[in-house]
Amino acid sequence: MKAPGGVLPRLSVEPLAGHIGARITGVDLRTMDEETRAEVWAAVLAHKVVFFPGQQLDHADHVALGRRFGDLSRRPAPHTGAAPDGFPEILTVDSQERDPRYGVDFEEHYRRRWLSYTDGWHTDLTPALNPPAASILRAERVTSFGGDTQWTDLEAAYAHLSPSLRTLADSLRAEHAFFAGCQMLPHDPMDAEVLALAQAHPLVSEHPVVRVHPETGRRSLFVNPASTNRIMGFTPTQSRALLQLFFEQITRPEFTVRWRWTAGDVAFWDNRSTAHLGPGDAGVPGEPRTLYRVTLLGDVPVGPDGRASTPIAGDPFYALPARETGANS
Repeated sequence: MKAPGGVLPRLSVEPLAGHIGARITGVDLRTMDEETRAEVWAAVLAHKVVFFPGQQLDHADHVALGRRFGDLSRRPAPHTGAAPDGFPEILTVDSQERDPRYGVDFEEHYRRRWLSYTDGWHTDLTPALNPPAASILRAERVTSFGGDTQWTDLEAAYAHLSPSLRTLADSLRAEHAFFAGCQMLPHDPMDAEVLALAQAHPLVSEHPVVRVHPETGRRSLFVNPASTNRIMGFTPTQSRALLQLFFEQITRPEFTVRWRWTAGDVAFWDNRSTAHLGPGDAGVPGEPRTLYRVTLLGDVPVGPDGRASTPIAGDPFYALPARETGANS
């Protein structure tokens, strides 16, 4: 909407919670100029996740938007999820969409495998050596109720540890792997198939428990229940105790923000300083829920001691080739 005189209103950034999240209005993500693009990125860095209500993006717009902020990436085959025809840069988030890896509704299957009620919290693709720098998720179809997504501020979680515990965390390294937060049953046919895929094409990395943000210099508690498997150098019992302490810290409600989706909404988050939780209540009978996500190519995490992450198995992510247009190809 234009203000009197035909002048577009300035970008409006409204904080949503005490530590994380902001709603941004006054911008059309399809046509923003370079100054606005820089303001949006500054807001992402400051608020960790920002929300744009009521945008009108199609697949081509979504891809073009992502490329305004960096190279796009996706996990390589055979770990690649469902994508719209002609747009391999985009991940389809829909429980009823057939996933090429695991079939239909696999998320509900693995929700029943969680080792605790918080094990769905995750930072995107941390088993990779260079997890995505940021993710952009847009809603196309939403349910009439339920289906909210939550994000948590990993920098606030780190800052609110006791000084002694921050010092310990600064020195630790952790292994990240897919399904770390699940109890996988080898006698279950679906679990056995997934385990075989993971063994044949492993993706495992060692990251610092505390990550130094490459742009802001701020420190975050870079662990998540879904993918952080163990603390290196400790017995399994000791590792689990430490991880449980850290997981309880990052999922404290005061560090979180919750978004109620409407069709057209876009969420843009810094994957280096947040974790998020998909909804467990999105399955409204007869009501489809379809969202789409692109991810920006990330750098290799570095800890307070200057040590970078190291690969245990699998290759790092690479940039997807750019296309001249976002049209189907």
